[in-house]
Amino acid sequence: MVHGLFEESARYYPSRVLALDVLMYWIAFSRAAGIGPSRFQKLLDFFHEDVAAAWHASTADLAAAGLEQKIIERFLKQRATIVPQQELERLQNLRIQVITWKDPTYPPLLRKIEYAPAVLYLCGTLTDSDSHYALAIVGTRKMSHYGRQVTERFSSELAQGKITIVSGLALGVDTVAHSSALDAGGRTLAVLASGLDCIYPPGNYQLAKRIVESGQGALITAFPLGVKPEAGNFPARNHIISGLSLGVIVTEAPKKSGALLTAGSALNQGREVFAVPGGIFSPGGAGVNQLIQEGAHPVMRAQEVLEQLNFHMIPQQVEAKAILPANEAERTLLSHLSHEPRHIDEIIQASMMSAPEVSALLTMMELKGMVRHVGGMQYTLAF
Repeated sequence: MVHGLFEESARYYPSRVLALDVLMYWIAFSRAAGIGPSRFQKLLDFFHEDVAAAWHASTADLAAAGLEQKIIERFLKQRATIVPQQELERLQNLRIQVITWKDPTYPPLLRKIEYAPAVLYLCGTLTDSDSHYALAIVGTRKMSHYGRQVTERFSSELAQGKITIVSGLALGVDTVAHSSALDAGGRTLAVLASGLDCIYPPGNYQLAKRIVESGQGALITAFPLGVKPEAGNFPARNHIISGLSLGVIVTEAPKKSGALLTAGSALNQGREVFAVPGGIFSPGGAGVNQLIQEGAHPVMRAQEVLEQLNFHMIPQQVEAKAILPANEAERTLLSHLSHEPRHIDEIIQASMMSAPEVSALLTMMELKGMVRHVGGMQYTLAF
């Protein structure tokens, strides 16, 4: 049954950038418990990005790379049981896509956060729009009728506005967020706390299948095949949900809820947190009301979220990107911009283009959501 799900994965490719004999070592390292993003980066630095050499390294070299003795011992035991070529072949047989730090398709919002996973596993389709215009909707598994109504409205309206809805495929709010986005003809990303061959909860298998078969989204995880949805995996899953998103909307949550942990991750990542006010006597309102007291943006309409994030032109930007892909001139201008405002005269001088050309390009790039005009003829990157 699981194999059939992955056969529907569109536009299959193992990796856009890495050769298979290199990719298989990235995959193998992702299976090695204890080798997280920070330690993996140390290995890349020490071995000059020769991942095969890092995988086969001696104890002395691993220590010289900065790995602790306990981690080295643990890694060596795991290495004896992991066959990189077999790991790659299993993924190829299931048509599971692999996205690494090296891939241009790696979501840029996620790449910016601390401890971004070195490897992502994906089934379905991931678009450029998903990577730039995504919001998470999370909340309680024990959803009330009010929580369902709120989640349906926010997810539907945002999806209709070309915002990709990110959630965790859990029961309750997550399920409604994904389903409502699909029903509205929008896109959704479901982040798992397990390998892609362990859809959890099992009751949401059909929803997972719908996300893939519809071409309206993807299943994403940082966990390799065979990993079960253990309790310790969910914080990492929440970290990715918020990392993929420009903001997190909590529609209903009690005080002790995983949704609040996702909101906490969002704050740590510098992302916006929104909360829909709940009744003061409702258990499901206690968590969201607490978030508001602690500084989350109280919202009662999806439009308020879009206004807060300056997302009022997303449909036009998505359409423009689809029609007019980036060219060499745009890439040149992007190389001279940052998140600090820069006057158009400086951009003209640095790019060595004519003033009319730069002015026209900046106008189009603003429409495409690539740059932002911040007043006074000054521009910044918009992502």
